[in-house]
Amino acid sequence: MSLIEDRLDRIESLLTRLVEREMVKDWYSTEEFARLLSKAEFTVREWCRLGRIHAEKRKSGRGAFPAWVISNHELLRYRREGLLPQPERQ
Repeated sequence: MSLIEDRLDRIESLLTRLVEREMVKDWYSTEEFARLLSKAEFTVREWCRLGRIHAEKRKSGRGAFPAWVISNHELLRYRREGLLPQPERQ
């Protein structure tokens, strides 16, 4: 029975990941956005910081520092057009 239980656990895990991937949300954390694009979370945070994607800072439940959030609209824009141009430094 252990082999069958192991296989069922793997199937359940895969189904959970598929459902999460197909869910459309209004806003994504940098971690979720990175997972959807198969990128590192650090990369997505840098894109936010550098203005390469449209993102907002919102209070999160994790300490005093606001976290970046990215809209579903921006996810769709990124998939169509890619990163925004690098803003000119002054």
